[in-house]
Amino acid sequence: MNSILNGKQLILGSKSPRRSFLLQSLDLDFEVRSIEVEEIYDPQLAPHQVVEYLAELKSKAYTHSLKENEIILCSDTVVVFKNKIIGKPKDADHAKMTIAQLANNTHYVYTGVCIKSTKKESIFHDVSEVTLNPMEEAEIEYYVNKYNPLDKAGAYGIQEWIGYAKIKSIKGSYANIMGLPVHKVYEQLKTF
Repeated sequence: MNSILNGKQLILGSKSPRRSFLLQSLDLDFEVRSIEVEEIYDPQLAPHQVVEYLAELKSKAYTHSLKENEIILCSDTVVVFKNKIIGKPKDADHAKMTIAQLANNTHYVYTGVCIKSTKKESIFHDVSEVTLNPMEEAEIEYYVNKYNPLDKAGAYGIQEWIGYAKIKSIKGSYANIMGLPVHKVYEQLKTF
């Protein structure tokens, strides 16, 4: 489906293996480039504003090196529980505490995306609702020890054990929960 890119080179501005996998699932050729960006945002922003702001912030790191025939795609994902953004856990104990909070509850996953060329920019987001079943302490311990989810917003990956064993329901895009709303990305790329 590289025809939707009209000869442009797509660049994924992320070292996330999950985002690479999702973008590959669209049958698009792309290159991965990763520039570290300090993710600071105004805590007064609503979750959808935070992810859009951070996605755009990440894309700005590539602006000076973006060539005429290139399109950069950057994104950011947050988990929201009880109107509070839950980031990546600091350590294993923090991950266990986070999962214990999310267990037997509903939370929301927001992903913001910024797609930019030298002539055009599109910023958007998607949100998915996730309800987890109850989890025993031993199950939480098992998950954190085996999967080490310290690089994941909300301390879990939907594509791992929790996603298969403990998801009660999902409303919205599964791919969005993994870190990239590919259905929206595809439609936006068609306009570039």
